[in-house]
Amino acid sequence: MGQTVLIVDDHPSFRASARRMLEAAGYEVVGEAEDGATALDAARRLRPELVLLDVRLPDIDGFEVARSLVDDVGCTPQVVLVSSHDFADLGEGVSGSGVRGFINKGELTGTALAALLR
Repeated sequence: MGQTVLIVDDHPSFRASARRMLEAAGYEVVGEAEDGATALDAARRLRPELVLLDVRLPDIDGFEVARSLVDDVGCTPQVVLVSSHDFADLGEGVSGSGVRGFINKGELTGTALAALLR
């Protein structure tokens, strides 16, 4: 069985395509969330090893969600931020949020994710 993953994104189409791609790469998707509050609840309940987290969410900023996940002693998944924006546009937020890294949505693959998590 692969690493367990929670996918957090407000676009159902991205969640569906990310799920297919991750499952094909051997990851086990244990849940999905469409906003920050749902993501925090799901992470505490499901205890995924990895959270794939969109930077732009409708309620709580993805950076704040990431900091909450990293700081929560009861829930310590690895967090990888994703966005359709370039890293150059988000760099400071990514480096200050305690995450493993960032992948542009257009470049998200199982191989890219595995390389980041090494």
